Order: sequence, then C-alpha cells, then structure tokens
Amino acid sequence: MKRHVCAGAGFLALLAGLGLGSAWLDREAATAAAGTAVQAPRFEVDPLWPKPLPNKWILGQTIGVSVDAQDHVWIIHRSSATLNNNERGAELDPPTGECCKGAPPVLEFDQAGNLLRHWGGPGQGFEWPESNHGITIDYKGNVWIGGNGADDGQVLKFTQDGKFIKQFGMEWGSAGSNDTWAFGQVAKIFVDKTANEAYISDGYRNHRVAVIDADSGQFKRIWGAYGNKPDDTNLGRYNPDAPPAQQFRNPVHCAEMSVDRLVYVCDRVNDRIQVFTPEGKFVKEQFIAKRSLADGSVWDIAFSKDPQQKYLYLVDGRNQKIYIIERQPLQLLTSFGDGGRQPGAFFGAHSIAVDSKGNIYTTETYEGKRVQKFSYKGLGPVTKENQGVVWPTRTSSN
Repeated sequence: MKRHVCAGAGFLALLAGLGLGSAWLDREAATAAAGTAVQAPRFEVDPLWPKPLPNKWILGQTIGVSVDAQDHVWIIHRSSATLNNNERGAELDPPTGECCKGAPPVLEFDQAGNLLRHWGGPGQGFEWPESNHGITIDYKGNVWIGGNGADDGQVLKFTQDGKFIKQFGMEWGSAGSNDTWAFGQVAKIFVDKTANEAYISDGYRNHRVAVIDADSGQFKRIWGAYGNKPDDTNLGRYNPDAPPAQQFRNPVHCAEMSVDRLVYVCDRVNDRIQVFTPEGKFVKEQFIAKRSLADGSVWDIAFSKDPQQKYLYLVDGRNQKIYIIERQPLQLLTSFGDGGRQPGAFFGAHSIAVDSKGNIYTTETYEGKRVQKFSYKGLGPVTKENQGVVWPTRTSSN
C-alpha cells in the first residue's frame, strides 16, 4: 500500500511538472487519497455514421443539431452558401463536373444514419435567415431555427415536414438587447415544456438571454451576465487576466435548462458557463480553458441522459474537443477529441446533442462541414485529462 501511495504521488508530481491543468491534478490527488477512482462516461466515434447522402449532396458549414423524441437526429447547415466552386461543381451553370451539390439546409437521420427527411430555405410567409444558426426540436415535435446573418432578427418555427408555423421577430430587425420587438442574430433556442417558454440565446449582435411564450412569442423577461440588465456597450477584446466581464460578449451561444431547472448559458468568447434560475437570477459560473482567445472555448452544451443529468458535455470549437464535466460542481473530469479531419477529430466543433441511449452527436462549422456520432460505452475510470481521438476498440475476428 505504501509503495502504491508513493507511486501515485510521484505520478501526480510528474504531471504537475509537465504543466497539466491544476484543477485536474487537485481532483486526482483527492481521489488518490480517498482510494477511489473518478468515473466518467466513455465514448467511441462511429466512423460509419451517417450513411452517404443521396443526389451527390454534401454539407456546408453544419451549425446545429438536435434529437427528437424518436431519437432521430436533426441537423441544419448552410449548404451551397458556404461551399466553394470546387465543392459544388455540379450545381454551377454550366456544371464543371459530376460532383457535388449542397444538400437542403434541414436534414433528419434515423439511428442507423439513414436520411429520412430534408427541407428548408426561403418560402412563402416567412423570412428564411440570411445565415441559419441552430436547430431545436421541442417537446411538441416542432422545429425551431435561428439565424446570425447581419440582418437576422427573427426566429422561425416549423413542423417536422417543413410546414411553416410562426415567425417571431423580423428580418432587418435592429433591436438592441433591451428591445422586445425583435432579436439580434439568434444562436440557439431551448423550449421549456413545464412553462411552454422558449429561451433565446440572443446572440451574435445582442448580449442577452430572452424568454418568450413558445406559442404567442410574447416577451416574458430578459437578462445579461450575472443577471444584470443587458448592455450593448462594446467591451473590447477578451483579456483572460482582466476581472470577469459584467456582460456577455458576442456570441451568447446557448441557454439550456437542466432537469432541476437551472439555465446554463454559453458565454462563448468569455470562456465561461454561467448558471441562472429560470427568472434570470445568477447562481454560479465556471471558466473553461480560460486562456482561449479568438472565438472562445464555450460553444454549446448538452446533458447526460441519467435521471439526475450528472454530467454536462461541452463543445470547444477553439481547442477542438468535448469536455466531460460533473454538472453540479461544474468540475472538469476529462475531455476527448483533437484537431483534424479524420473521424473522431474536429475542425470547428460547434454544436452537440445527446440521444436517449447516451450517444453524442456533434457538428462542425468553418471547413469541418460534417456531423459525427460518438457511441456511449458506459462509465469508466478517468485516466487522462484529455483522451485524444476516441477510436473504436479493435477486436480480433479469430
């Protein structure tokens, strides 16, 4: 026993010398002293999901993902608008080759990766976003879409067949963070079944969470960072050594409610999660990869599917990984992923969703342009701060 304790202490000292995260080291030291192993969900990438698209279709910047009650996976992407001429040669006039064409913006897949439905784009009675952003399937099965184009001040609601239901706000909307007639480049929507309210991550121009009635669109309440009244003053560039900003920076990238009715907000460029009550009262915050600059570290979150939602999964599109966090204390346990284009690696990791079996789905923007599935493999001991690419375990056929 003494030899094991000494060996463990030496291992932790070695990690400290290598400059690994102090929070992770503190946790490992505590668990070593207690004689217990930290457990966390384990995942493996499914390199064969989804199946190839028909009609020579390919994805553009893939900017949202959601899972419905049937465990069907919905994504939204920016299609031809974000494909270069070499990628979309078949749709040029005249065509420059047999491949390829941008797929319709909204795609639905089953668990096997088969494409079920596809629709989206401009239509009668609504203003399709200049740059769509985020997709949510609510508890009634409705499909919600935001937009972060320069003139996007609207949120759209459709049936799963793509039939238009309602538009909230309007295109050309120049509403500020304290206005209640439109939005300012919405990143994402969450719909609360209990109160039938939609939480709008608003967003790329505004600096707030806005809560509306999910049917009428009536504004209920708004808030900024720490529950402050939103303020659109330009905060300048993020400085990790400065005191925490008292307002959200752009973009406010997600607002997701947990089963115990706490609202987790992605303050992306400020590298932090902030947690609130549904009324907008500040509860706590946690910084993630605090020295990440440029487009920040806190892109999107999803919760594990156990009844208590013990774990929170966070997408970091700057550092190209998924963090696994114990939700209640907001304590980082481990992470997986790395930069790259192979299955299990990321380029512009953007959005995340979890199905009823615990499997994770991610999308990639910029030049990533894809959706990936990570199969849930149960709980296991944490052995690394970052697991890298979680490739499927090889098994012998002999």
